[in-house]
Amino acid sequence: MTKKMEYTDWRWLALWWHHFVLLWSTISGQTRYSIPEELKQGSVVGNLAKDLGLGLSNIFDRNLHVAAEAGKQYFSVDAGKGELVVNDRIDREALCGQSASCVLPLQVVLENPLNLHRIEVEIKDINDNSPTFHITVFRLNLFIEAAAVGTRFSLENAEDFDVGSNAVKSYVLSKNDCFTLKMKEVEDGKTVPELVLERPLDREKKAVHQLLLTAVDGGNPVLSGTSEITVTVLDANDNFPVFDKNVYKVSLGENSAKDAFVLKITATDADEGSNAEVKYSFGSRTPESVLSTFDINSFTGEIYLKGNLDYESTASYKVEISAKDSGSPEMESHCRLQIDVIDINDNIPEIVVTSKPQAVREDAPSGTVVALLNARDADSGNNSKVTLEVRKGSPFSLKPSFSNSYALVTNGALDREKFSEYNIEITATDSGSPPLSSKKIIPVSITDVNDNPPVFTQPSYNVYLKENGVPGSILYSVSASDLDFGENAKISYSILDSKVQDVSVSSYVYINSDNGSIYSMHSFDYEKLKVFQIRVQAKDQGSPSLSSNTTVHVFILDQNDNAPAVIYPSSAALGSLSHQRMPRSAKAGHLLTKVTAVDADSGHNAWISYRLAEATDASLFTVNQYTGEVRTKRAVSEQDDSSQRLLIEIKDDGEPIQSSTVTVSVLLEDGLHEPILDLRQKIAEPSQKSGRITLYLIVSLASVSVLSLLTFLILVVKCIRNSRSSGSCCMRRSDCDDYKNPNRNLQIQLNTDGPIKYVEVLGGDMMSQSQSFRSCMSPMSEYSDFTLIKPSSTTDFKEVISVLDASLPDSTWTFESQQVS
Repeated sequence: MTKKMEYTDWRWLALWWHHFVLLWSTISGQTRYSIPEELKQGSVVGNLAKDLGLGLSNIFDRNLHVAAEAGKQYFSVDAGKGELVVNDRIDREALCGQSASCVLPLQVVLENPLNLHRIEVEIKDINDNSPTFHITVFRLNLFIEAAAVGTRFSLENAEDFDVGSNAVKSYVLSKNDCFTLKMKEVEDGKTVPELVLERPLDREKKAVHQLLLTAVDGGNPVLSGTSEITVTVLDANDNFPVFDKNVYKVSLGENSAKDAFVLKITATDADEGSNAEVKYSFGSRTPESVLSTFDINSFTGEIYLKGNLDYESTASYKVEISAKDSGSPEMESHCRLQIDVIDINDNIPEIVVTSKPQAVREDAPSGTVVALLNARDADSGNNSKVTLEVRKGSPFSLKPSFSNSYALVTNGALDREKFSEYNIEITATDSGSPPLSSKKIIPVSITDVNDNPPVFTQPSYNVYLKENGVPGSILYSVSASDLDFGENAKISYSILDSKVQDVSVSSYVYINSDNGSIYSMHSFDYEKLKVFQIRVQAKDQGSPSLSSNTTVHVFILDQNDNAPAVIYPSSAALGSLSHQRMPRSAKAGHLLTKVTAVDADSGHNAWISYRLAEATDASLFTVNQYTGEVRTKRAVSEQDDSSQRLLIEIKDDGEPIQSSTVTVSVLLEDGLHEPILDLRQKIAEPSQKSGRITLYLIVSLASVSVLSLLTFLILVVKCIRNSRSSGSCCMRRSDCDDYKNPNRNLQIQLNTDGPIKYVEVLGGDMMSQSQSFRSCMSPMSEYSDFTLIKPSSTTDFKEVISVLDASLPDSTWTFESQQVS
């Protein structure tokens, strides 16, 4: 019993070492030695260092040693020679029992660097165990003097712990006159010795026969064991109990209750009296598993269930039943009982994943195999037939293959952006009654493919940028996102090539490809460029890559960076000095000259005011703040100097204020009034005629003004009506023959540029250069009026007679002006 326990423990230990070896990642090879058992301590198994290709120095340097195991350490390493030697007594029978093969797995460890070698030592059997009998003295009181020749009785087998040729080979019976020994073949190919009666017994001649049964093994040298057999010849009770069947068979459900009736065994004895009284019992070699499960009534032969049945552990019991009479000596017979356990559905089916679930691309076609599964049930028959199902609505299905094996495959479209991982619930149901089921969750990851283009946060962007900014400063940052993952979601930004005033937009701005920040390449001038567009593309790094575009509208905001320019009186030839002549007879309010200036800026930055900064006599002249007219405050007197100098300052309304000056030199002359008086006298003569002309001019001027006002009101009304339906208002004023100025032609027209709505005012000068004025109103603007922007060109302000000006009332207004050649 002790040897069996040691053998079982060693088998578990060997199995543990086997798994350890499989998992150890540094195993480099395997060496096998073969030695006989019972070697003396210190016996050399083999040169381990040589077989592993190691020098003797490596034994010390790398600390060559055999890894310690649970239990005894049977081997060690001779550090001086590198040999594997026996460390303790090795008993093959204690380690492996009667197993045909006995192999000890060892682990040899090398350090610095760590390395592990698998070594197997095969322990060969030697004939060190003699055959032994369980009963050394066997008494047979079964033979009577009337026993028939040929009567047989089974004897006990001898046991030999050795294996193979060293095990029991034959039996020899000591020489006698009445008995011989024969071998009887039983189940599983085994044989048992039988004692056979060769001659009738005569108790009066010999009442007791002493026999010696010898078991001989096949080893070298041969070993043997003996058992004494004492045969007592009786005078009576010469009949054995006889069973009505040699073999009994019965079936029981594994859910049978304890104390359930199993079967009744019946045996009869032809003798009389106590010799015919039969008692039943289980055979002497009945295993404990049977004795703990069944019970037999020794008087009636009824067998009952006293333990629990489990079909999965034991499907059938084969039991030997003994029937003995009460004679002296007792007569005994045997029969066999086979109890078959009927399976019931008491085991839940199990789902086994035979292959690790593979990640699936989201564009995988239907039928792509994800994992391999197997269904099993410990029951039998229909109870072990298992079907697997996937929850309805899942984009996966099960495809049966063979022998309860299934393939988990895709059966629908996958979208990683919606579900990056599926927890597939699989239900296993057997065919028992009632059916049992179990569930298993299989996680399946969906890998990304580049099926989503980058998406900007806005379809377009409006950027308002002050002119004269610092080159290299950031204008705006666009942002796009991509629903994909990894490289497919990494976005790079670029600017699509386009033209701004016939120059590539890339010369104006550049973009950071990583974060979408747009930077200026140089400073912008509102007077030259008021608005331009940047086409930005966002492209992912998938294969193939996907992209999307957006438009950035850049509006340049005016800054007060231009001083007013004087266009009259012209000072091109005389610098900043203008010479004027005035008669001394001039009265108060006399118009000396009119200073006219323009400002290239717009809005408040272009609002101009005039001021008399310095004067020879500040009491004589005054300058109109808004018109620039220079008039006399009072009449000229004889005491006034004949030469007057005026310094007129022109300022805009910007922040900071820009200004310029013009100097007017006035010469007071006495002789100028006489021609003028003569002329007035000449003109006074036809006073009636001139009065009529003046009246006609006034009427004409009033008519034109009223007509212009009516036209303007009609256009405004139409604009308001159109704005209610379309959300934007733009008007056009075209050239007409009845309104022409030799210096400028104005034209107002409706233009649409994508999402931008604007009014364009065109004007031409004497040099056939037209100016373009655009006023754009947002559909969401709360302003119902519109503003004209003055000319964007600043090439020659002296040729400009009048200036159209506009201010920026709100951020909902946008303006654009451009030079049209």
